[in-house]
Amino acid sequence: DQGYFYNMVAEVEVFMSPEELLKGLLDIERQMGRKREEKWGPRNIDLDILFYDDLVIKSESLTVPHPDLENRIFVLLPLFEIAPDFRHPVTGKSVARMLSELLKKKGIDILTIQSGASIMGSIT
Repeated sequence: DQGYFYNMVAEVEVFMSPEELLKGLLDIERQMGRKREEKWGPRNIDLDILFYDDLVIKSESLTVPHPDLENRIFVLLPLFEIAPDFRHPVTGKSVARMLSELLKKKGIDILTIQSGASIMGSIT
């Protein structure tokens, strides 16, 4: 059981390998007091690499694209805000399409009110 938290997505330009980036993110988590004692346990920070350009990586320590990306509205929604046309390098689906498919699967509709504004509501 966890308290409330913010979900954010950032697009960054780095001059390091994906493995070096992961090491840096884990260092930030440690410096902020993150303890990785249980898989889904409480955390004060959680930094993930969703994509790294169009690379596909599957190693012992890193999987890119993030394996649960397509099933997480809390990731796809902010990602859609900054990169709706970015394509998943394995599936070829755009972020907009992944979000649309997941919302439909969950029974959620987004109603556009005006350019740049939307209201989310459940379909009954």
